[in-house]
Amino acid sequence: MPVEFTLLMPCLNEAETLGVCIQKAREGAREAGVSDYEILVADNGSSDGSQDAAEKGFARVLSVQDKGYGSALRAGINHSYGKFVIMADADDSYDWSHIKPIVDKLRSGIDLVMGSRLKGTILPDAMPPLHRWLGNPVLTRIGNILFSTHVSDFHCGLRGFSKDAIISLNLQTSGMEFATEMVAKAGKFGLSIEEVPIVYYPDGRSRKPHLRTWQDGWRHLTFMLAVSPNWVFLYPGFILFLCGVLGVGVTMFQPFQIGPITLDVHTLLVSSLLLITGVQLLTFWMIARFYSAQVGILPASNFVTALTGGSFLNFGIFLGLLCMFLGLIPFLTSLSQWVQVDFGPLRYEVTLRLIIPTLTLVIIGMHVFFSSFVIGLMSLGSAGKFLRNI
Repeated sequence: MPVEFTLLMPCLNEAETLGVCIQKAREGAREAGVSDYEILVADNGSSDGSQDAAEKGFARVLSVQDKGYGSALRAGINHSYGKFVIMADADDSYDWSHIKPIVDKLRSGIDLVMGSRLKGTILPDAMPPLHRWLGNPVLTRIGNILFSTHVSDFHCGLRGFSKDAIISLNLQTSGMEFATEMVAKAGKFGLSIEEVPIVYYPDGRSRKPHLRTWQDGWRHLTFMLAVSPNWVFLYPGFILFLCGVLGVGVTMFQPFQIGPITLDVHTLLVSSLLLITGVQLLTFWMIARFYSAQVGILPASNFVTALTGGSFLNFGIFLGLLCMFLGLIPFLTSLSQWVQVDFGPLRYEVTLRLIIPTLTLVIIGMHVFFSSFVIGLMSLGSAGKFLRNI
């Protein structure tokens, strides 16, 4: 039967602390004035009797076959009965008996309520110094920049949310980066996010935690970059493109003097490489942005829907062919100069000012020409039709 709140605990061999967490969750619900709730344990294949501990606490146990923190939480959210879901680890590091601030904010209409350990209290030995002073602050800062969020603790495991709002984000990751994906997509799709300070305790387990510092930290970082095509492709590509255009423009016809510095054909060559790389990154951005909208990683924009209209394919083909054609002009000029000297030696500083633009335009034209077919092919599928109807 539907309930107001689901108190969700992902679990993998947490028999030592699960019973305590269930008891505290009932106390927290009572203190928050929540009478219509369920406690759901998403068990990820425990072999230490965690299922029995959950049943003794009269919690509902959901067996999740797909391994991973994210898999357990995603299955728990999908199979929860609550209008709102509050999630936290089952290792007793988060105090389930103090969930009232989260409950109040969810009832007031906030989509995602984050606990903040850094704004609250971190007890001694609760968080390794490397996580507290480096990993968490750095990854949080990067996440806020990439996803336009304003949270202080990107990876806090205690959080509450509207079930419908989070399901609409189509979360997909299976590991620890699930926590990052939730906040990142919430920021990108415009969900309301607020924080409450919490107390973070040393966990009550006798074994080592599942979290692996360097491996999981790297997974969080690479995930954040993978779903940020603007920062990975668009901004670097635009800067390289502008630098390339500027360098080619001032050195294509003659050397350029800046005080004691002379920019000659060597600068022209480097600028051409920057220009080519910039164009490649910009087309990679188009493909990444289109794909991310197709699979629901990022919301579709006006630009993305324009790509699905079919006109971009024709425009890209025309632009690619035009660049290749324009590249023939300096090539034919250099060929004419070579014929005039009976195919003898040429002055390199003169010839390179023709050959370098030739190769640049031909390479850019070929890249744009073939990339247009890739984008055109993606827009022919059912996802492209879906985006056109948004």
